[in-house]
Amino acid sequence: MEKTCKPEALGFSSSRLENITDWMKKYVEAGKLPGAQTVITRGGEVAYSDWTGFADVERDKPWQENTIARFYSMTKPVTSFALMALYEKGLFHLDDPVEAFIPAFKDMRVLRKNATTIDDTEPCQTKPTIHHLLTHCSGLTYDFNLGVLESLYAEEKMDFGPRRGSLEEQINRLGEMPLKFEPGSRWNYGVSTDVVGRLVEVISGKSLDVYLQETFLDPLGMEDTAFDLAAGKTDRFAASYTPDKNGQLKLVENAERTVYAEGTVEGLSGGGGLLSTAADYLKFAEMIRQRGRHGSEQILGTRTVDFIMQNHMPGDLASMGQPVFSEVSFAGVGFGLGGWVMLDPPKAQMMGNPGDFGWGGMASTVFWVDPLEDMVVLFLTQLLPSSYYPLRKELRALVHQALID
Repeated sequence: MEKTCKPEALGFSSSRLENITDWMKKYVEAGKLPGAQTVITRGGEVAYSDWTGFADVERDKPWQENTIARFYSMTKPVTSFALMALYEKGLFHLDDPVEAFIPAFKDMRVLRKNATTIDDTEPCQTKPTIHHLLTHCSGLTYDFNLGVLESLYAEEKMDFGPRRGSLEEQINRLGEMPLKFEPGSRWNYGVSTDVVGRLVEVISGKSLDVYLQETFLDPLGMEDTAFDLAAGKTDRFAASYTPDKNGQLKLVENAERTVYAEGTVEGLSGGGGLLSTAADYLKFAEMIRQRGRHGSEQILGTRTVDFIMQNHMPGDLASMGQPVFSEVSFAGVGFGLGGWVMLDPPKAQMMGNPGDFGWGGMASTVFWVDPLEDMVVLFLTQLLPSSYYPLRKELRALVHQALID
């Protein structure tokens, strides 16, 4: 990711970009983040690329340009784009019911309004569709949200961890549980994209890892992206941390005791299972910026990418049920097929442009593609949860203040 020209040639101020370096160092030196890495491209050229801190604090292992990190929910756009590659082949329609491909989703039930027990349900009036899954309007949830269904998810360990069993087994178990709300009536962040991953398997006839390898990872040259950590790459794998009660870094997992060790991963989580590097994920983001193109190859159709990046909500996410965990307001922000869509920056009270598209991960990672600026921004660290510091709000301000054209 070497810079091929001065930032000024790409419309950035070199001195203002240093604010990003200072910002990352400030967090690391204060012991708030283990390490951090930011990459900004414009028109496919690298305007800024820097990193600081540690991949493993306890072992004094520095963060490097090719450090491998847990991307968690930044897996979601990859999985969603993979399903849309099958859509391009005419293999399904977005309004197809999920049960047409996954029988476990037949005759789904939904919690009654204000239900206080998990058995207070009624039959769904609307069958969950593929579009509901891609837009998180399916009625599925996450165990860290609040409610009686979330408690059941936690009890049944429906977190799609790498050692929770096969994706098919997990999805079939999910179909036995009720939905949180009537499909299409609300937006709620949840395991919808894990079901999308299973749809990829059913429709393609291949396991999710194989299909992703053939469709994106190999064509894009994403050599360090996988659901597990190859034995020869453990020295590049970052440890993950969470703040303790005093706000100091507490180790969650390191390379020596990781659940991602090669040969041990059972479940392929399309919602949060990928490991990757900045250079690898940047290739995926650049493919989005180029409307499906990579080099001389058109990996997805231009109109397909445009369609994915449009807002598929009737308004912004705040009007569809704002998630309680989010570190940023979803007022002024919509949702496409697998990622946010900026609608109204002043309403969102965040720097940005209408139409920018992206998503973040649980370990405070984030990326976005800004078609108006012809720009890609990628930020990596390994701190859980992502809501602990307002990193994404701050990064948006830092990136846009450095633009000078």
